Amino acid sequence: MTSITEHYNYSAVPDQAYRVCTRCIMNTAADRSISFDDMGLCSHCQRYDRLVSARRLQGEQGREALRALVERIKAAGRGREYDCIVGVSGGVDSTYVAWLVKQHGLRPLAVHFDNGWNSELATRNIELVLRNLGIDLHTHVVDWEEFRDLQLAFLKASTPDGEIPTDHAIGALLWKQAASRGIKYIISGMNFATESISVPDWSYGHSDWRFISDIHRRFGSVKLKTYPHFSLFYLFYANILRGTRIVSILNYVDYDKDEAMALLSSQLGWKGYGGKHHESIYTRFYQGYILPRKFGIDKRYGHLSDLINAGQISRAQALAEMQRPPYPEELQQQDLAYVAKKLRLSTEQFANIMGAPVKSFRDYRNLYGVVQFLRNTVNALRKRHLYPR
Repeated sequence: MTSITEHYNYSAVPDQAYRVCTRCIMNTAADRSISFDDMGLCSHCQRYDRLVSARRLQGEQGREALRALVERIKAAGRGREYDCIVGVSGGVDSTYVAWLVKQHGLRPLAVHFDNGWNSELATRNIELVLRNLGIDLHTHVVDWEEFRDLQLAFLKASTPDGEIPTDHAIGALLWKQAASRGIKYIISGMNFATESISVPDWSYGHSDWRFISDIHRRFGSVKLKTYPHFSLFYLFYANILRGTRIVSILNYVDYDKDEAMALLSSQLGWKGYGGKHHESIYTRFYQGYILPRKFGIDKRYGHLSDLINAGQISRAQALAEMQRPPYPEELQQQDLAYVAKKLRLSTEQFANIMGAPVKSFRDYRNLYGVVQFLRNTVNALRKRHLYPR
């Protein structure tokens, strides 16, 4: 498969005056919508400074808020087999969440979406960790032909949103498992300290079924009979009418990724993957190969900038990391061959996908404005129940 590299689009980002933040490593090449203040601080760092005190609780304040949250979760789940749901992928964040909820005496059900791309290490981590913690697991195995068709549709749509089929299905699975079991709390591994940067042009559509279905209508060929999905109406019902809460529990603790990985390794036998979200072969390949080569997007800029703002790495360490490839070149070539074979793409078909003109979610039907309005409304209503998110 290495013969197709000449087709790659290395110039997806148009030429412009290059500028980089004075604190983090976000820049005009990584994010074309970025802006800077008079001191050279980027809009992402400004947002972090503006929101961090409301989104992240530390020290005794966090411990007190977490104790109160745990009591609410226990009260809401009294008389039921489980009082909360945790989504698990085998990665550090979701694994640490599973460990943390058990430390606080909660009774979680672990839910895993098996999309056919788990690495062997991810499967081992999930099984070993949950067994050591004594947590029950519900696994949803996707219909491969349906899911393959949807992933191919996103690749043919030529937008950088190729992981939306997985992200949307995970959300749908968590919401619907909570509803079917009468569980009011979903515990998320998202956290503001290490995941605050969000760039719509990097990925959009997690909650937008109109966008997903329009791409599948144009480029898919297999009917999505069993694919887990949800509409905005269902999201409103689950959040507002039914009162299901998504809680980012890591916002209540002093969460340090390196310390978390050391703890999970020593206590539970967990093993790391060498990169963010690399527990999934497709995610590893998509973020480390397709995004930078076709779209000029390297999500490490955001991931490392978040860690700079969280005080977990230095700017010099981040810049040094960006001098390395997203992941080893030999493994990239192995993944290329594996992904193409699994998706049943020929060398020419994959080359055509990589060489197709870059598009945006704005080129397809979507509910971007509605999604933003509802997200802001739900966040405002959540403040009456949980603080922080």
